[in-house]
Formats: sequence, structure tokens, C-alpha cells
Amino acid sequence: MGAYAEHIKTVCNRFDKALDDNHFESVLIYSGQPRVDFLDDNAPPYRVNPLFKYWVPVTESPKSAIFYRKGSQRPTVYLFQARDFWHAAVSIPEEEWQQHVDLKIIDDLSMLTEDLGSELEQSAFIGEDFAQPVSDWKVKARNPQALIDHLHFHRSIKTEWEVDNLREANRLAAKAHVAAKEAFYAGKSELEIHHAYLGAIDFRESQVPYNSIVALNSHSAILHYDVYDTVPPKQIRSFLIDAGARYRGYCADITRSYAYEEGFYADLVEAMDKAQQELLSEIKPGASYYDLHVSMHLKVAQILSDFDFIKGDAQSIYDKGYTSAFMPHGLGHFIGLQVHDVGGFLKDDKGTSYERSERHPFLRLLRDIEVGHVFTIEPGLYVVDQLLEEHKDSADINWDKVDELRPYGGVRIEDSIVVGSDGNENLTRDAFKELGAE
Repeated sequence: MGAYAEHIKTVCNRFDKALDDNHFESVLIYSGQPRVDFLDDNAPPYRVNPLFKYWVPVTESPKSAIFYRKGSQRPTVYLFQARDFWHAAVSIPEEEWQQHVDLKIIDDLSMLTEDLGSELEQSAFIGEDFAQPVSDWKVKARNPQALIDHLHFHRSIKTEWEVDNLREANRLAAKAHVAAKEAFYAGKSELEIHHAYLGAIDFRESQVPYNSIVALNSHSAILHYDVYDTVPPKQIRSFLIDAGARYRGYCADITRSYAYEEGFYADLVEAMDKAQQELLSEIKPGASYYDLHVSMHLKVAQILSDFDFIKGDAQSIYDKGYTSAFMPHGLGHFIGLQVHDVGGFLKDDKGTSYERSERHPFLRLLRDIEVGHVFTIEPGLYVVDQLLEEHKDSADINWDKVDELRPYGGVRIEDSIVVGSDGNENLTRDAFKELGAE
């Protein structure tokens, strides 16, 4: 049995249990459709419902839907192909998934409702329903939270087919990262580096999973920087790139930091890379991701001490809250069909959730680590003046050293990890190694 055949079997079984536990006989998953901008007739790029592409690797076919009847083990895919002389038809190549579904081509949504008849009224509907005729469909429930929580909890465990797609997404992203790195050392502007990234993998900007962070010098301290200066700085110091790729709907999310020349910042990047790899060695099934996050803070604290940013040992630096000013975001997040994949706060498939940590409110993942989890590990250290204001009177902080880092912005290293029972797979570093680039 092929990897996709095993995947679709797993998805059917997960939906069978979710539907049964929540007293539904069937589900209709709508792919979604573009929503036009306010007072305009243009729409932003279409993004497919992630639970639609969980079933089939179709990401560019709005107004499509999947109908699944509990226990049937075979979904019906209503693939929308508009008769439209204004736009090019969506190309759907023949692939393995089509052998495991009942595929019906439609050019009007009335064909779907007529085909389902009264079964539609007994179905749970999952998807956006802002537009007619979808908003008028009579269904048993719309986006029932308990059903969605059940599905989200279990889809955190990735199938082998999903991991295969994540591997390929990381290969694409790594190839683009190498091109961006070369453009940086060639003295290009942020926008030129961004273009080099997209060009290396023949992607349009709308095809990457999130706005790429392409930050030179102090811009590296802006956590979600995506402005892109068109002229390179007079003095190039540092480069932080956080950018990904998609393959069959699955996402890569990679961050690397580079020094333009040897010295203080290059040493800092090396120290962060070493700390990140030490964290990778601590990932084991049954371990707490929260504890891993705290371990990361202690390693960042050690760097702050070793580089003379702050006086004191690692534990005291963490206990006094200094690390949160230099490393405000979480250690990482689930990744898969979405960059920030869901389910990180779910304790079980009943929807019971962990409370967000008061100490670390931006941490997106609080579950214990399990075999089959795929998540990112992304420690960092930045000069963020807004966060340092709280400590402006601290005698522990070496403000001259902070000023030395400020023109460089910050540093972050990010990989995606597949948790295994006998060791873990680093999707990101493996992809770079295949290219001979790391």
C-alpha cells in the first residue's frame, strides 16, 4: 500500500471517530473561495481550507468540496471547474489520490447539492460560508467546535505521506535559502534578496506559506519584518532570513542568520547555532515542550552571560526575567498543513485546553512531545528597545554591549523536527546537507 493510501485510510479513521464521538453521520468540507476586498472587486490570494487539503493535495481549486459519510472509507471529491472565459482553468494532474476517492467534476454548486440531496441536511459543514449559495445551505451544524477540536488534536500526529511532503517542502525552501544567502554576500538589497529567493524555486509571492522575513542589519530585531528596502545599506553587517515553501499544501519554515564578516556577530551566530543543536538533542517522546522552552531560555541566558550582555549566571538571568526581553517569542510551533499548525494547546480530543503560560504567553505549543509530532525549534536573541525599557535602570545589563549588537538587530536559527521513537529527523538540516550547503 502506498504512502497516500495509508494516509487516506488514517484520515478516514480519524474522521470516523470524530464524527461518531460528536454524533454526526457525515461531513462536508468546503475548500473555500476568494473574498473580495472592501469596496473593490479584487480579491487577495486564495488560501484553501486546511482540512480540505488534509484529504487531497488540491490547493488551487476554490468552490470545491469533500463529502464523507462515516464508515464509508471513501470520500467524494466535488472538484469545481468553472466554465469561465475570463480565467485559466485550474490544472489538476492525474495522481495517486484520485484512485482513492470518488471524483466528480462540477461547474455549478447546485450540482453538489442536487447530488447529495437530503444527506446535506444531516452533515456537519466545515469551512468558510460567507458567500451564497453556501451560506444558505441547510446543514446539521456549521463548524462545530467539538468536531474541529477532535480533528485538530489527532492531526498533530503526521502520517508518512505528510512527512514526505514536509521533506520536499524543506528541500525547496533550503534551495531558496542558499540563493538568498548568495545574494546577501553579493551585497544585494532586501528586495533583491527576496526576488532571488523566489526565483530559485520559481515561486510567485502568493505561493510561499507566509510573508518572508528578509532583514538586513537592525531590521533583524523586528520579529515579523517584511518591508524590504530596495537599496542595500551603506554598511552591510548582518542578515536574518525567515522564509519557507509549500509542497502539496505542506509548509516549510526555516530561519538562518549570517554575518557579513568575521567578528562579534559571527561569534554570536555560532553560539546560537550550537545552543539550538543542544536543544535538538533534548527532544524525546514524553518530554514537555514547555520544559524545552525553559531550557532554551537558560541557554540564551548563558549566551547573554558569555557575551557580557548581562552580569550573572544563567539561572539568575532567567529568574530575573531578562531573557524574555531579549527572546520574547516561543521556542517553536507545530508545522504541517499550516505554518503555525493547530492543536498546540489541546490536552485531548474533547477540546480540553492548556492555559497559556503567564511567564511565556507567546509560546504556541504546550503539549507533551509524541512520536509523529512535527514542530519547529527556533531560539533567538534580539535588541528590542520596547522590551528593554522595563529594565532601563538595571545595573546588571551592560548597555554598551547592547549598543554594540543594536546595529546587527538579532539572531535566530530555526529547524523543523520529526519526532521518532528511535531518534528524530531534522527536515531542515537534512535538506541543506543534500545541497552540500550546511
